[in-house]
Amino acid sequence: MHSSALIGSFGGRGGGRGGGAVPPRRHESSRTIASPAIALSPTTTTTRTFTTTPARPIKQMPTRPKPPPEDEIDESFLKGSGPGGQKINKTSSAVQLKHIPTGLVVKCQATRSRIQNRKIARDLLAAKLDVMFNGDQSRTIIVGDYKKKRSDSAAKKSRRKYRKLEEEAAAAAAAAETTTTSEAAAKEQGANTTQETRKPEP
Repeated sequence: MHSSALIGSFGGRGGGRGGGAVPPRRHESSRTIASPAIALSPTTTTTRTFTTTPARPIKQMPTRPKPPPEDEIDESFLKGSGPGGQKINKTSSAVQLKHIPTGLVVKCQATRSRIQNRKIARDLLAAKLDVMFNGDQSRTIIVGDYKKKRSDSAAKKSRRKYRKLEEEAAAAAAAAETTTTSEAAAKEQGANTTQETRKPEP
């Protein structure tokens, strides 16, 4: 039998054993899906506006005064007193400073450490000298007045707040009392009306 007849007898395109040409299979991923076009308007813009409240001006405080030179200070170490145990009562951790030009004396026993007490004592001496020489313009006086004003303002706000709460509570109590009185009067009027309705005719 001729070779062409053999090929024809086994099926050609049917894909049999005869070896007909099999078309390649297309994968699903090769398909393209057309998505609808979304038109964006170039004139559509969203703007957000932000409002900021101006910050309160910060009150400029004077700089901290510097301690006087060491050659103007007479320093001595003393034993502490009071609570604190043997570290305070049996060691010379307390610091006493004397400003030689003015005769001003300060003593510090804030901590158990002599090093820290020396630093704190010099800060105290600088503050006292600042008050002595500058008076109302010294940092200690200005900071004290500022703290006092803030404390008074906070106390005033607190009193205003509680006064408002008391007024609201009194108004609510008065409204409740008025409502109760109105309800009682309405009940009494309803009872009188019922009695008149039930009164027998002569």
